[in-house]
Amino acid sequence: MQTTIIEDAGANLAASLRIAIATILLCGGLYPLFIFSFARIATPETASGSLLRNQAGKVVGSRLIAQSFTRPLYFRARPSAVKYDAAAAGGSNLSPAGPEVRKRAVQTIAEFGADSRRPLPADLAAASGSGLDPFITLRAALFQAPGVALARGMAVSDVEASVRRHAAGQKIFWSGEGLVNVLALNMELDAAQKNSIAPRQ
Repeated sequence: MQTTIIEDAGANLAASLRIAIATILLCGGLYPLFIFSFARIATPETASGSLLRNQAGKVVGSRLIAQSFTRPLYFRARPSAVKYDAAAAGGSNLSPAGPEVRKRAVQTIAEFGADSRRPLPADLAAASGSGLDPFITLRAALFQAPGVALARGMAVSDVEASVRRHAAGQKIFWSGEGLVNVLALNMELDAAQKNSIAPRQ
C-alpha cells in the first residue's frame, strides 16, 4: 500500500513537472517569440520602439516617450516627476493641493511668462501619471509658438502652421482638438531650418 502511494506521488510529480516545463516553454518562449515576430513583420516601426532619427541618422528618442527640452527654440513637453527617465516611469503621488505641487506649478508659470491675461494651459503645469507623456494639447503648443518662433527667427504663422498640422494627425474625437508630439514637432522645425536635433536637448 505504501509503495503504491509513493509510486502515485512520483507519477503525479513527474506529470506536474512536464506540465510546468511545457507551460514555461509555450508561454515564456514560443508565444512571446511569435508575437514579436508578427509585430516585426506587421508593424516594424512600433515593434522597434517607434524610434525617431535626426537628419544625421542618429536616434534622438522615441515617438512614445517624452524628453526634456530646455533651449528656447524647442517646444517643451509636460513636466515629469521622474525627470523623463523611461526606466522609472511614474508620477510623484503628491496631493494636487500640496505645497510641493503648487511650488512647481508657480515656477513653471514663471518660466513660461504666463499671467492672468495669458494663462498657462493646464497640461504645461501638471505632470502626467507616467511622467513620460510625449504629447501636449494643441492649446499648449500654440501657447509656446510665439516664443519658439522668436528664438528661431521664424514667422509665428509658420510655426503655428506646423503645430496645427501635427495636431490634425492626432485628433481627439471627443473634443475636436488634436494632440502634438513634442519631439516630432521639434524635429520638423529643425529639418525646416537645416538644424540637426541632438538627444536630450
